[in-house]
Amino acid sequence: MNDERQHKSLWTVTTLPRDFPSLRGDLDVDVAIIGGGVAGLTTAWLLKRAGKKVAVLEMHRVLSGQTGQTTAHLTELLDTPYTTLLKDFGEKGAHLAASSSRAAIEQIASLVETLGIDCGFTRAPGYRYAETDAELRELLQEVSAARQAGLLATFTKEVPLPFPVKGALRVEDQALFHPREYLLALADRIPGDGCHLFENTKVVDIHDGAPCRVVTEDGTVTARAVVEATTTPLNRVAMHTKLYPYRTYAVAAPLDAPLEPGQYYDSRDPYHYIRTQRVDGVSYVIVGGEDHKVGSEEDTASCFAALEAYTRDRFPVKRITHRWSGQVIEPADGLPYIGRNVGSRHVYVATGFSGTGMTFGTLAGMVLSDLILGNENPYAALYDAGRVKPKAGAKDFIQENAEVAFRFVADRLSKPDGRHLSDVAPGEGKILEVDGRKVAVYREEDGTPHAVSPVCTHLGCHVHWNNAERSWDCPCHGGRFSPTGRVLNGPAVKDLPSRKLPVK
Repeated sequence: MNDERQHKSLWTVTTLPRDFPSLRGDLDVDVAIIGGGVAGLTTAWLLKRAGKKVAVLEMHRVLSGQTGQTTAHLTELLDTPYTTLLKDFGEKGAHLAASSSRAAIEQIASLVETLGIDCGFTRAPGYRYAETDAELRELLQEVSAARQAGLLATFTKEVPLPFPVKGALRVEDQALFHPREYLLALADRIPGDGCHLFENTKVVDIHDGAPCRVVTEDGTVTARAVVEATTTPLNRVAMHTKLYPYRTYAVAAPLDAPLEPGQYYDSRDPYHYIRTQRVDGVSYVIVGGEDHKVGSEEDTASCFAALEAYTRDRFPVKRITHRWSGQVIEPADGLPYIGRNVGSRHVYVATGFSGTGMTFGTLAGMVLSDLILGNENPYAALYDAGRVKPKAGAKDFIQENAEVAFRFVADRLSKPDGRHLSDVAPGEGKILEVDGRKVAVYREEDGTPHAVSPVCTHLGCHVHWNNAERSWDCPCHGGRFSPTGRVLNGPAVKDLPSRKLPVK
């Protein structure tokens, strides 16, 4: 594989980057939006269209975060099965989950048409298929539940895949597109008329009030409302107990034989998700999966290897041209949290999109813009960020938070990976014990060492080395840092402090 394309998504390498300024100084707007991904850009565009002055603040580059790492399924087939949604949210709730997903797809379709966005938007069916008798039995129940929730769902044994399956749930009128082409078109339209889009602008604090203040490293934005459209809200401890961070992996390969355009999901746990996309005249198959809790897999390179083997074994491809990974945030009760943050008057959040971030991120923009504008939104109550569902996800809530508590203690007591710099190979990171305390050490390919504190600046858990992506990952709430300690993913807002190594 071309090293330049290693760990870069198909979307990133097939679109030209933009160059937006950094915030320098103070600013006053109607709404400050933290995060330049699908939720932030959609919210910003809808508010600007309604006459509001907005400022988007992106820590890195626009669409370089999780939106840039998506597999971009636009679908009503959610990570949480409709059998579960019916049980936990009732028929009305399941119906609203389905209809809101449909509304998000149609919102994208409308913007593509009205703004003339060239992003390969195409309608296509979606299939969730079964390969074993046990999977088939569960699938037939899901077909019935999906139909009860209002989907145009049918059971079929005619599945256009190049390998045999027992049958599939087929749902009509899903969609495929190039997410970065679509969202860059929105980003280009945000600056102007009192609106702004800033890159390389790290938010370090948020003050709720009338007005609110969003403090960055180089200036403060004053606003009547604030939207946290980040993967996870910044330093919101109560919310983080309901959010579970997972890494997910994806590969893309040019097809050497036709594959009918569509979306495909197997019934494994964790499942694989497959879709087609034509980019620059080339037809690709995109395969995602091999999900695991952030920081829990020591050999993350093996996840890519397994996914590549799965792709080569099942699809007509000769070479994998792109591979990348992303962060998936699973909510406690199976649906995202979108709305006013708990205990806040003017701060809104959008998080917990599971594996359908493009759909739910767009929906978040629709719901949040309506809430800020004072409009009625039929889906706001279902996704209310402060909701409490005692039965839904209770087992996962207990298990996930028990694991956080375990990690907090166990990683402090665990033995270091070594005691000497020589224990760290070039290109590798390890936890060493230096002068009686643990230090996270990374060595560049030329041998240059970098040492930082292993204590995550969010809530104090210890980070783990991710060998495939060369990052320090926190297993508690999903914070990720560069080899030199720079924040890559929240909820942390502060970098890992540097540490000195003994001169030998």
